[in-house]
Amino acid sequence: YGAGICKFHLFCDIFSIADSDRLPASFELLHSFALWAVSDPSLDELALSSQLSVPFKPVSINVARKYLAAIRAWHIAQGWPPPLSEDGHTRINWSLRCLDNLLSSRHRPLRLPVTLNMMHALKATLSLSEPFDACIWAMASCAFFGMMRFGEVSVESRTAFKPAKHLTRKDVFLGSDLAGKAYARLDLPSVKTVHLGETQSVFLVTQGSLCMIVALQNLATVIPALPEDPLFSWRDRTGTIRPMVKQRALEQINCIMTAWGWGTAFGHSFRIGGASFYLAKKVDPEIVRLAGHWRSLTYKTYI
Repeated sequence: YGAGICKFHLFCDIFSIADSDRLPASFELLHSFALWAVSDPSLDELALSSQLSVPFKPVSINVARKYLAAIRAWHIAQGWPPPLSEDGHTRINWSLRCLDNLLSSRHRPLRLPVTLNMMHALKATLSLSEPFDACIWAMASCAFFGMMRFGEVSVESRTAFKPAKHLTRKDVFLGSDLAGKAYARLDLPSVKTVHLGETQSVFLVTQGSLCMIVALQNLATVIPALPEDPLFSWRDRTGTIRPMVKQRALEQINCIMTAWGWGTAFGHSFRIGGASFYLAKKVDPEIVRLAGHWRSLTYKTYI
């Protein structure tokens, strides 16, 4: 508890809080202290802390809560009632959780996009006549050119697959437009950005040697399946159809990327890579946003 009391007095010294306002401490003072304790220091605070015996370093949310417990114990030991009511604790906890979310998103490293060179390397390394590799290539090409979330082309576990939630073979439509150009449509049964019961579609067009339509056709040839079976699936040695599990797919992809000298790639990197590809081809950003089903232009953070 001593560290919490020392940090509280450091805060009060920095902001010139009078001794009479420290004990008893108000809700407003403790609320500000808790948020300050978990935040990055300003340049002035860093300069000041170098002159003090108590170093200034931001702490975790849990440590900030322990600081508040220390201040509570200090109040009681000095003959004062607990400084925070139950409602006060709740309000501070909500603020800490919100700030934690903001800081986590700010400190999260940007995910680099998968590039065309990486896609070529992936295809060249995979054996597309093998069920597992054929599935990996189909899901990777669709995630890239369709700017799909990796969770839309994979499942969290083998038992997690549900036809009402995940893509099945019957959710794919192959056709030609009025100009005679081939396209594929994937009808997503459940996605984050639509209301329950609504369907969102991903449209794919031919893309040369990396064409995802050819990848889907190859998938259907190498791994014949029933309409209700997972779209992105493979057959094990016993002939059983298995949905592609996200972790398994990423392990295979990362192994290949590492062998080519690119390190590992997050699943979301395919989606970001697809957006980068289309924007580099001078496709209107609003069209990219709509095609990728982004509700905002947040994807441009990665471009």
